[in-house]
Amino acid sequence: METISYKLPDFEGPLDLLLFLVQKNKLNIYDIPIAQVLEQYLAAIQQMKDYNMDVATEFLEMAARLVHIKSVMLLPRYEDETEELKRELSGQLIEYQLCQQMARRLAVDYVGGDLFIREAEEVEPDMTYRRTHKAEEMLDAFLSAAGRGKRRLPPPAQAFHGIVARKIVPVSTKIAYVLRKLYTRGKVTYQSLFKKAESKSDLVATFLALLELIKSKRISVEGEGEEQQIQMRPPEEWDTTVPEEFDEQNESTEVLTDGN
Repeated sequence: METISYKLPDFEGPLDLLLFLVQKNKLNIYDIPIAQVLEQYLAAIQQMKDYNMDVATEFLEMAARLVHIKSVMLLPRYEDETEELKRELSGQLIEYQLCQQMARRLAVDYVGGDLFIREAEEVEPDMTYRRTHKAEEMLDAFLSAAGRGKRRLPPPAQAFHGIVARKIVPVSTKIAYVLRKLYTRGKVTYQSLFKKAESKSDLVATFLALLELIKSKRISVEGEGEEQQIQMRPPEEWDTTVPEEFDEQNESTEVLTDGN
């Protein structure tokens, strides 16, 4: 047995001293050799007295307890009582050791006052839905969700009816229309050319057709206001410098006119 010749630290109680001796000698806490521990325990108490340290009563009580356990161990017929006393002492040391470990962990997380911090723990979410609803609430929720889904769909074809399905009247068609009118009647009023217009596109195309024919000197306009008259001009007065595309349109128009 080595002699204790070091300066003892401050112990908070007999369990603290006893646990210190167990850890220092690397003893099995579940099967403590009482005789070895008792000898070092008494030596530690004696050293406390040598340093003029007050030895509390609880330290002396633990010493008496260890002496009692050692005394019982010397009696063969008290083996069961000895094991019970050793288990009780080991249990107290284990509990005290756990308290020390928790105290050290809390000291790391201690902020001040009554505040402690710790790292966030991963909590597995509970995805079980436990609420109950009335049938009307379920219907409203379904209709709301279905409405949101429909808003993500592309618009129906009817939504583009006023844009895509609108009839676009080409100017060349109205040029043929005006020339056909003049070929059959010779002279027509300005307003009569717009009476059968079915849309704004039809009106604009008719007006642009008249401008093109006037520009190429194919027709002439006489009068003012509602009395304006439009008639075909003689071919020798036609402007032959118009674009080739316009001439081809007029030629096809004349073929259609002759066919009629």
